Amino acid sequence: MPATRAPRVPAEERLFSLVLALLSTESGLTKAEILANVQGYRQRWTAGGDNASLERQFERDKDDVRELGIPLETIETPGAAGNNQTLRYRIPKGEYDLPLDVRFTPDESALLSLAAMAWREGALSTDSRRALLKVRSAGADEGDATTAAHPTDIAAYAPRLRARDAAFEPLRSALDRAAAVRFDYITPGEHEPRRRELAPLALVQHGGRWMLAAHEFATGGTKNYLLSRIVGPVSAYEAGRHPAPAGAGERALAELDRVWSERSARIAVVPGSDAERRLQRRRGTEVDSDGVLVLHHVDPQILAEELAAFGPEVRVLEPAALRDRVVARLRGLVADHADHADDTAAAGTERTGGARG
Repeated sequence: MPATRAPRVPAEERLFSLVLALLSTESGLTKAEILANVQGYRQRWTAGGDNASLERQFERDKDDVRELGIPLETIETPGAAGNNQTLRYRIPKGEYDLPLDVRFTPDESALLSLAAMAWREGALSTDSRRALLKVRSAGADEGDATTAAHPTDIAAYAPRLRARDAAFEPLRSALDRAAAVRFDYITPGEHEPRRRELAPLALVQHGGRWMLAAHEFATGGTKNYLLSRIVGPVSAYEAGRHPAPAGAGERALAELDRVWSERSARIAVVPGSDAERRLQRRRGTEVDSDGVLVLHHVDPQILAEELAAFGPEVRVLEPAALRDRVVARLRGLVADHADHADDTAAAGTERTGGARG
């Protein structure tokens, strides 16, 4: 009888289950406990067998979790320093809470709760809940197991994980059918989308973001496309099959890792700020003797958007092109707010019949 193929578990569900499992334990979980119990890993885990590919998946997932700003930390077992098999992983709950100065009104809290429940019901399956309980029984502290299972606790963490982009399902379907597709895509620095016609090769998640590796018919080359930049529907393009070669996903990830390692930026941050805390936890971040952070990245535009969100807490030292992108984005935000203020003032003048003398 042929072996039963393990069911496909969406990557974001696997990451979500991993985060919940690591939040539920104070002492941490070993890699073996995670792979044998957490939804998305346990389906492919073989006790005493070859789990090398699954362990590589876990290493990539750890990087993605940290890229999302989640403080995943490792704890060495006394007397076994340097032994990766005995390392324990956890997420300190206190460091993943909202800052103390962030407060919501009752109406805002109600809306956030509704949004969290809607997200959670669509993202956390019954299998994930069952696996989480199994993980708690395997390694969680008794006091944490009850509190972490409470629905409000789950709701507090669920919205921070990025759900799939709208283009994901049609692209995955096209991959399964080896079908060519077309869609409109906005290139960084441009304001209007351009039509792309291509054969999908692999859907990969890198740095917490979904990307499509594909063969572009117009250029004859292989390129990576960020799913969040796809606008409008994904539709079929030309008849015939375009099967992806074996190992396309691994090659796409290797190329993204190569680009990531070669691109770096030097960032000055305000000591003790949220920017310092979050950016220091990014994968591969280095701190030089002057306290400057050296960040690796794949897409300068994505990094510029992330840095601009920290406002005055960050200052880009190098490269100049990245600094210009951040400055341009901040100036655009100022201009947008100024235009909105002018429109509001004009509307108020119209309602009152003009200025009073």
